[in-house]
This record gives sequence, structure tokens and C-alpha cells, in this order.
Amino acid sequence: LGGGFMPDDDHQAPWLPRTRDLARQALQTDTPVLGVCLGGQLLAHVGGGTVRADAGAPERGSTAIRIRPEADTDPLFHSLPAHVTAIENHVDAVEELPRQAVWLASSQACPYQAFRIGDSAWGVQFHPEVSADDLARWDRSRMRARGVDVDALVPPARADEPAAARVWRQVASRFAEQVRSTTPRTRLSAPAAGHGDS
Repeated sequence: LGGGFMPDDDHQAPWLPRTRDLARQALQTDTPVLGVCLGGQLLAHVGGGTVRADAGAPERGSTAIRIRPEADTDPLFHSLPAHVTAIENHVDAVEELPRQAVWLASSQACPYQAFRIGDSAWGVQFHPEVSADDLARWDRSRMRARGVDVDALVPPARADEPAAARVWRQVASRFAEQVRSTTPRTRLSAPAAGHGDS
């Protein structure tokens, strides 16, 4: 899920090397993985894409997402409405997708909102798991320091939530089905401390 780091900020988050190793193993073994926000950025990073800090305009609160035509045959994103909303809270972003990735969704400020690598690894920039009530509990003083008024973000999120929740619940169910129906080629295991990349 999310976090205030870049995918290779190992000095701030010493657990990141092991997390990158797990993501690489998932890609190599076709183990289903869904990376959200930092998780999506990390997946793009290990897949050979580019992630940039402070990449353009920040996205906060309920954001319009456009589902791309490439999603028509995707196991998670097929048959979704062409436009949906999702809650966002980021300024870092994927700047270039991995060469083999399928681009699934975009927004006005951030092109790479969703993508798939291979048959069973998905990354999203937005937070499909965050509700308007979750947003209302964001740390107001911390967000205010970033120039964000949380109270102004809550009403649009509440208005958008019924339609958005239906869509993202469906995507989550489809991902769960991918997990249930997949037999990994090998068991994933985090390396011992100190054995990740740096």
C-alpha cells in the first residue's frame, strides 16, 4: 500500500529492499500481486520503469480516472465504466512504465494510474481501498502543512463513493479470484535481513 517514500528510499525505510525482492519474485513466478500507490511505484521500479519524486501536480482526494481501451481484455479492469473516481494522496509518480507493461488507466495530472506487468501483477497509483470516512481521518495538521484542506476533500469523496466503491469492490473480487485460481511456481520468501539490493 502507500507510504511517504520512493521505492528505493532504503535509508528511510530499511524494509524496502526485501519488499523489492518479493515483488521481483512475484513477477518471476507469476504470483498475483497488487501494488497500491507506493506499492504500484515499487512494482514499476522493479519491472524496469521509472518513478520520480515530486512528479507534477499532486493529486489529493477523489480524482477522476479514465479507463483506457487496453483494459478491455484485462482480468481486473475489463468492462469497467470508462470514467470512475478513486481517492488519491500522492505527488511522486511513475514517469515511465516498464517496457512490457500494459497501460490500463490514467488521470489528467498523472498518466500512469494503473498498469499490468505480465499476466498477474498490477500496480495502481490511486487508493481503491480508501473510503470517504478514511479520508476524513487523515492527519489535518500534516495535510495543512502541505497546503491541503482535508475538510474540503471529504464532501466530493462522499458524493463519488457509491459508484467508486462498486467498481473497486469488483476489481478487488477479481483480484481475489486471480489469487485463488493461481498455483505459484515457487513459494515466495523474503531474504534474510541484509541480503536485499541497495
